[in-house]
Amino acid sequence: MSDLAQAPPPFVRALDGLRRAAPRPEVTLSEIPAPARLAPYAVALAADVVDKPQHTRRPVHGPAATFVHAPSEEAAELATGRFILLHDPAGSPVWDGTFRVVTYIRAELDAQMGNDEMLGTVAWTWLSDALAEHHAQFTNAGGTATRVLSESFGSLAERPGTIDIELRASWTPQSPDVTAHLEAWTDMVCAFAGLPPLPPGVTPIPRRRLT
Repeated sequence: MSDLAQAPPPFVRALDGLRRAAPRPEVTLSEIPAPARLAPYAVALAADVVDKPQHTRRPVHGPAATFVHAPSEEAAELATGRFILLHDPAGSPVWDGTFRVVTYIRAELDAQMGNDEMLGTVAWTWLSDALAEHHAQFTNAGGTATRVLSESFGSLAERPGTIDIELRASWTPQSPDVTAHLEAWTDMVCAFAGLPPLPPGVTPIPRRRLT
């Protein structure tokens, strides 16, 4: 990100909005280096949702119950993501605005859910519903949902196969106040992790135990 003292007021307002965001406590947010070539001003955040080791005594309910009390003392990653806010004071005809949110979410699925042909459509609906739930106004939304199958061979042949879902999405906020956009997105990361409670009408992802 460029020197904050030289940043335009709309971008400073957007940064203030990100600081005011109140994501769910299961989400760990941290600032990471932002891409330098996508826009004159940018900020990037990483989000991680992990299953706590047994000694943390985290309350258990819903789909997260299948992960709690794993024998390992290491936390298991349930979902991860990236949230990037871009700003070009000159505007962009592709964005149809001066701001653009670019996001990425990844989570491992169980085989039954991972092979569902409607998975991509459902994942996109979850994102739209999360933004609507937080009243985050936006335009020009687009994205892709990808299923990634990983198989192991040779000396790693005993390692079970995995299926990941990756959602890459972007949209144009209608205001520099992006607090609701970040909160909606972190709710989506939790939804991918299979953590309740969820917005009305949203079904949690069936999960399997990570080893």
